[in-house]
Amino acid sequence: MAEPAGRTGFPRAARVLSPNDFARVFAIRRSAASGPLVLYACPAAVAVQPARLGLSVSRRIGNAVVRNRWKRRLREAFRQVRSQLPAGNDFVIVVRSGRTPSGAAGARQVEEMIGALAARVVARPGYAAAASDARHGTGTQSPTIQPPRRRR
Repeated sequence: MAEPAGRTGFPRAARVLSPNDFARVFAIRRSAASGPLVLYACPAAVAVQPARLGLSVSRRIGNAVVRNRWKRRLREAFRQVRSQLPAGNDFVIVVRSGRTPSGAAGARQVEEMIGALAARVVARPGYAAAASDARHGTGTQSPTIQPPRRRR
């Protein structure tokens, strides 16, 4: 479904959704951390698509209200800096701990953190090789997700 004119949402195409995509990003093992955030990056399968975002906010961060507040803050910050991020990459942000930054200053702080972390990960030596390996199907393959084992 197309976005109405003048609406700047967070479309489905801008999200990392499938478990296989999350596993692929974590398998590449390229990350940077700052404060309460850890950003993992992986080259996308299609190099020309804009950057995509996946979020991981565990229950130890807080109750549903706190977790959803973090997710809203991160989605909005990503939406603001998405055009400045290198295209053709998938990013997954993991929240380690800490309070949700509030207010306009908190929003700017999260935007700056995401931009700086993404730039750090993509600029590291070896990321370009991982990018070409992932796009050409050599090197690290997409891991398959195994269903959880049942206890007897």
